[in-house]
Amino acid sequence: MDIYSLLDKSTIIAGLKADDKKDLINELVDLLEPKVNSDQLEKIRSSVFEREEIMSTGVGKQLAIPHGKCSQIDDILASFALLEDPIDFNSIDNEPVKIVFLLVGPESKCNTHIKLLSRISRLMNSSSFREKLIGCTSADEIFETFQREEIEYFGN
Repeated sequence: MDIYSLLDKSTIIAGLKADDKKDLINELVDLLEPKVNSDQLEKIRSSVFEREEIMSTGVGKQLAIPHGKCSQIDDILASFALLEDPIDFNSIDNEPVKIVFLLVGPESKCNTHIKLLSRISRLMNSSSFREKLIGCTSADEIFETFQREEIEYFGN
């Protein structure tokens, strides 16, 4: 499964303003609202916060990948934000986060979920890709950058 196929312009924000980690995660979960009902949205929110309590998903290099599993949904869902100002995310490198990719999926698609986390991590490991993303100013530009870079990197 391609990363860019999980995203659409309604689930991407360029220049998001967030006060803290909690505010940021809530904003990213709220982007999924058109795709799920209100009960599902709250279960998604709970699953992401529960996972975050286990260990921070701030993976370093200005990147966080908050994620969770939610049995109330049928498909894998994602949202993405570039922050206007970096925030503390308790990242492993102690650096603030500017790039955030939220991923949630049903328990039944655990293998796909893990493969997507790995794919996101490998793509985001490229400093040139991160720099291109940080330079984006719109959802369209972010989506196109993901699509172009993912095809180039993975050869899809």
